[in-house]
Amino acid sequence: MTGVKNGDTVRIHYTGKLTDGTVFDSSEGRDPLEFTVGAGHVIAGMDAGLEGMGVGDKKTLEIPCTEAYGPINPAARQDIPREGIPADIPLDLGTQLQMQSPDGQVLPVTVVEVSDDTVTLDANHFLAGKDLVFDVELVSINTTAA
Repeated sequence: MTGVKNGDTVRIHYTGKLTDGTVFDSSEGRDPLEFTVGAGHVIAGMDAGLEGMGVGDKKTLEIPCTEAYGPINPAARQDIPREGIPADIPLDLGTQLQMQSPDGQVLPVTVVEVSDDTVTLDANHFLAGKDLVFDVELVSINTTAA
């Protein structure tokens, strides 16, 4: 039996949790997630954690934020003058909005602070700065030629 290696296409069932046990994503009730190991389709800690697994193996991966979505980047937070935001846009904490960068790229942002004068928007991934835990089951491997 061969184990997972870089370049293999795998299918996994998974449950992603925060270290406190809060589930943030799962393949339960869906088709298994399929991706090529080492191709950057998933976080680095997932790629590394699957190496050597065989079909049917189950494993819990503890992935530090540096191998997941990275640390929180303070530069990804921006204060916007409140008067520059149209009145019909909701500004409740946690509201997801979209901004456009100067080069036209659409960026998802979250409202994280609101004052009388400013609204603070955060473009960090919602899992940035968090260590993650994944329970995975390897469903299949399509191995690459050695």
